[in-house]
This record gives sequence, C-alpha cells and structure tokens, in this order.
Amino acid sequence: MRRRLAPVLEGRTLERVEIHDARLTRPKDPLLVAVELSGERVTELDRRGKYLIVRFASGRALLIHLRMTGSLLRDPVEASHLRARLLLDDGTTVAYRDVRRFGTWFLLEPGELEPYLDERLGEEPLVAAFTAKGLGERLHGRRAPLKAALLDQRTLAGLGNIYVDEALWYAKLSPLRPAGTLDRSELQRLHRAIRKALELGIARQGSTLSDYRLPDGSSGTMQREFRAYGRTDEPCDRCGTPLEKIRAGGRGTWFCPRCQTLP
Repeated sequence: MRRRLAPVLEGRTLERVEIHDARLTRPKDPLLVAVELSGERVTELDRRGKYLIVRFASGRALLIHLRMTGSLLRDPVEASHLRARLLLDDGTTVAYRDVRRFGTWFLLEPGELEPYLDERLGEEPLVAAFTAKGLGERLHGRRAPLKAALLDQRTLAGLGNIYVDEALWYAKLSPLRPAGTLDRSELQRLHRAIRKALELGIARQGSTLSDYRLPDGSSGTMQREFRAYGRTDEPCDRCGTPLEKIRAGGRGTWFCPRCQTLP
C-alpha cells in the first residue's frame, strides 16, 4: 500500500479533505480533523508496523491504521463504503474505503509521533538490525504461547494473524509452544521464517480474502501461496499430514500437527 501510494501523495498538497465517518477519527471531531488536514503538504509516506504515516511539511503526521478491511484507493470508480476522501492539488482523489469500519486516522502534532509509536510497537522485523539474538531477548522468560507473543505488536511490529501462522509453519514450530523456551537454532529458524513470510507477502502485494484492495483497485495474491493459514484438513505441503485449526492467542490458528509438534 505504501509503495503504491507514495508517488501519488508525496509532494502534493491536500486541497480539501472530507471525513464522512465519525468513527474514523474518534474521539476527535471528524469535521475539525478535516479542516486541520486541509492545506497540509505531504513530504513523505512512511510506515511503521501496520501503520501508514503521512508526514507533512508542518511537522505534523497523519497516522492511518487500515485494520481488517481498510484500503486507500486512487480515483476510485466504486463509491461504496467510502469513509473519507483526500482531494489533492493535482486533481487526484485518494479515497479511504472500509467495509467493517475498524480503521483509524489519528492526527499528531510535531514531536508526538515517535513517542506514540515507541510506546506501542517493538522492532521492525525487516530492518538489518533485527537479529535472532534480539528476537530471543524479546521472547525470553515469556510463558505465553508463541502465537500470542508474536501477535503482540510490542514484541515485533507488523506481524498479523496470517503471517504468524505462515512463519511458524516455515520454522516448524508449534503455535502453542511457550515463547520463552526456544533454543538458539529454533530462534534462528523463526527469525528467517518471519522475514520470509513478510517478504513474500509484500512481493505478492498482500492477501486478498474479501475486501482488501490495492490503490488501483486490484487485489493481492498472497492467498494463493498460503502454507498453513485457512487450509483446514488440506495436506501439509511438507509432509502430507492434514492441517488443523485451533485457537491460540485468541485467534484462529492453522498448523501441521506433525511438522509443528510440541517438544
């Protein structure tokens, strides 16, 4: 999403902003937020974890979280479920569409962005500084199931339900394994698997299961390459054992009972 939208937004001024859903900006008044955004010039479209960060020349930042079904569309033809619109100074429209209305927009003043994110997010798993040793330090002493620990955004930023299941399948680790019990070789496998799952997801432009759309209205294709997620009773691509679905970390979780056994 960020890669597709950056050339559209960067360097442009928000000529007019319309916010049609009060839930998007609560507790702040959507009309007030729309007025505050109008006239801002975008210097960079950034990302941290699952947040999109629209950085402005004024030093302010708009923090966007798409949640389950949010998407940002360029000059959309379809008008259903539109919650907000950004009208740019070059005539382009960027519309925010969200079927389930879980997404959020949060306007931050200069100096507020980094403390806000640092309080909520752990390390980025795709940066060079992310290591198996560092991952072990974040999981050390934790009794929670590995699935729950990896979903915690304070452990690592950006891992969601789909990609945790995929990473654990690649790493041959049980989602129910206590997070603090991994040895060095297991941490190395998990480190590589997390990166592999995320990099493949980005390369395939996300997973379109129902309502997710890219800025041009097209769909991602990662769902065609799932090794675990959503594949109840299908044969494991590694050993042929039927995959199972359980609850772990409060979420539906898919795994191979043979490849991903508890020690």
